[in-house]
Amino acid sequence: MAVTATSVPSLPPPASERLGALGWLRRNLFNSPLNSLLTILILYLLWVTLVPAFEWAVLNAVWSAESKQDCEAAFRAAGTADAPARGACWALLRARFGQYVYGLYPVDQRWRIDLAIAMLLVAMVPLFLKIQLNKLLYAAALILLYPPIAYALFYGGWFGLPVVETALWGGLFLTLVIAGVGITASLPLGILLALGRRAKLPVIKALSVAFIELVRGVPLVTVLFMASVMLPLFLPEGVTFDKLLRALVGVSLFSAAYMAEVVRGGLQAIPKGQYEAAAALGLGYWKMMGLVILPQALRLVIPGIVNTFIGLFKDTALVLIIGLYDLLGMAQLIVKDPQWLGLATETYLIAAAGFWIFCFGMSRYSMALERKLARGHHR
Repeated sequence: MAVTATSVPSLPPPASERLGALGWLRRNLFNSPLNSLLTILILYLLWVTLVPAFEWAVLNAVWSAESKQDCEAAFRAAGTADAPARGACWALLRARFGQYVYGLYPVDQRWRIDLAIAMLLVAMVPLFLKIQLNKLLYAAALILLYPPIAYALFYGGWFGLPVVETALWGGLFLTLVIAGVGITASLPLGILLALGRRAKLPVIKALSVAFIELVRGVPLVTVLFMASVMLPLFLPEGVTFDKLLRALVGVSLFSAAYMAEVVRGGLQAIPKGQYEAAAALGLGYWKMMGLVILPQALRLVIPGIVNTFIGLFKDTALVLIIGLYDLLGMAQLIVKDPQWLGLATETYLIAAAGFWIFCFGMSRYSMALERKLARGHHR
């Protein structure tokens, strides 16, 4: 076979690649008559929906005003006498931003909430850095020490801080408090319930199954009503619990039942050989679970865990029925404000944006955590 020393010119790229963006459109969106028709139809629907929405939310919006009447005056000035311009009155967010975030918390004491949140963010920094630190022990210490410090700042009565009753807590602040406590408490409780449901002791298994099935069989609204209305009837005379504390207990127990089933799914996905290998090493039950089984099981069910957390974060809006005004509850109060009456769309969109930002953040963090911990599970 003859070997030549001259280089052979490279073959030209496919025609679709030479066409660039046009080739991509032809290959993906217009590769058949049906796909072409669907593409045109979708583009038309986007045009008739997104363009007017963009004009309403951005182009014709009023960003600075003192009341709804000022927004109406700005719309009339931007349009004509017969057809005034219509747009969103986002000045509402600027005027009621404090209520959305802090609820009815006294204005001159809001620095306490900011300080507590800043302390938490600073304390969490080592958990995300690649430093030599027993992060599990550090996280446990943070979970045990931070809540009493935060409560002392939020409620007051210590070091000369005036008392702020929990009835004044509200807005995004209250949503984060309920969701944070529920998330922190439901994961360990859910793990214990999942282990109890798989336990060999009949009593522990029966109690775990009964609790999980009972809680999952009723809506969260019922649990909150029971915690708020019925629980005081079973307490000794003179003993009472704060309404917020009752809501925290109800939300945590409700979420723990769902978390238990998510964790149980991860435990069932672990091969039997892992249990046998841990037993062959002489590990006891709790060391087997803590060092071998649970790390693998929890890694497998990260999507389910975060999905439960997201559901819990959104379900905090139900505390409105027992008289606690979270982010959505504050939106309902703002809607009834005579100064901004009639701006329900803007009011609820702002509240929805607040929920979406935190839920989307949890979703993206869970995806990053999955990629980081997906050892041997890439497909």
